[in-house]
Amino acid sequence: MTCRILVVLFFAALGACSPRIVQPGAPGTASRTIARKEAVDLSRVQFTPADVKFIQGMIHHHAQALDMTALIPSRTSLARMRVLGQRIEISQSDEINMMRRWLETRGQEVPDIHEHHMPGAQLMPGMLAPEEMDRLAAAKGAEFDRLWLQSMIKHHDGALIMVDDLFSVPGAGQESEIFAFASDVVADQKAEMDRMAAMLEELQNESPH
Repeated sequence: MTCRILVVLFFAALGACSPRIVQPGAPGTASRTIARKEAVDLSRVQFTPADVKFIQGMIHHHAQALDMTALIPSRTSLARMRVLGQRIEISQSDEINMMRRWLETRGQEVPDIHEHHMPGAQLMPGMLAPEEMDRLAAAKGAEFDRLWLQSMIKHHDGALIMVDDLFSVPGAGQESEIFAFASDVVADQKAEMDRMAAMLEELQNESPH
């Protein structure tokens, strides 16, 4: 009898000492402590139509960013612009591959990454209209650098809007991979926006008065 009581007390102590499970909040919201059962339930959350729409739209959004980075080598003389473009190209290409796999493994339609070039194609928030892309492609030197940075800041801000729209839909953005990706988008895009804003200021200071 004494042994049985000790065993019960032992496992009760283990439960009391088990680490807390902290669920990160959506971008802009606080984290919270959750019970083990709720954590297990969350790990089984299924994706929603809003998740699929978000991923499909973000593929188009990222694809245009690749179009924009492709313009850099022949239009800038600044090494820091080339480095920034290469960094964005690598990260956006990797994320496109991840998003394509996410859709494929769930049996969802994978959009053509060139679809945003088609006449009448729907533009995601922050994406450049065809005439804006034409103006960017026609620019050279310091004018190109300034316009490109302004355009990419706008483009990145559009990605943040897309994440906000996702989390505004009840039940959306809770599947573990979607939640992690959307949170990474917010952190990465904000960091790059800060860097590009600083580069714009540097260009302004370097320009002749």
